[in-house]
Amino acid sequence: MADHFSHMHIDIVFEHADFLLINKPADSNFHDEGALGQGVFNQVKKQCNLAELYPVHRLDKMTSGLLLFAKTSDAASQFGQLFSERRIDKYYLAISKIKPKKKQGLIQGDMEKSRRGSFKLLRTCHNPAKTRFFSYSLGAGLRLFVLKPLTGRTHQLRVALNSLGSSIAGDPLYNSQDQSDRGYLHAWGLRFHYQGDAFEFICPPAQGELFASAKTRLQEIAKPWLLDWPGA
Repeated sequence: MADHFSHMHIDIVFEHADFLLINKPADSNFHDEGALGQGVFNQVKKQCNLAELYPVHRLDKMTSGLLLFAKTSDAASQFGQLFSERRIDKYYLAISKIKPKKKQGLIQGDMEKSRRGSFKLLRTCHNPAKTRFFSYSLGAGLRLFVLKPLTGRTHQLRVALNSLGSSIAGDPLYNSQDQSDRGYLHAWGLRFHYQGDAFEFICPPAQGELFASAKTRLQEIAKPWLLDWPGA
């Protein structure tokens, strides 16, 4: 297969002396993929001509949007602490073609490995994954979800929506029958304090036909942290 990613220009959303924020393209792996070319991490390092770069969180291959890197080991340590203490607010967008069992609320439960690298949500809550959400009708059978994960588990948002009966459009693992042009999960917003300064970022999705239908709704929301988030 052709090296489709190594020569792609990555959009730099914001650059600080200590960190870098990019808009990760959909369907791009974090790490190098052999014959498929460089992953996002090495592509950013090369594009920005950086001797050092440190990953502080991850996005799944199908997921686009805001991805943060530290430029120094000290900054990486500080961001690692912010993430572990849940002091970085993250907001995601997803689109499903299936109406959810409820329109808003808190999805929580323990996560367990399932088949073919997937996970499932259990009814137990010993060490639960937690996600707050709102959903909106986009017409034409589409639902827009605004998601705020309170924990950071692998596939958490994909599993959460699957548990609502509203698996994400184009998700190759949890909705493999759907033939959408991409997996419709996007890291939309980040908000945090770093060394006494407040930072807020919004990055609208640039890829995907279905996201175009959400444009008006997203302009109405504008800042997801101002929504009246449900649940505890």
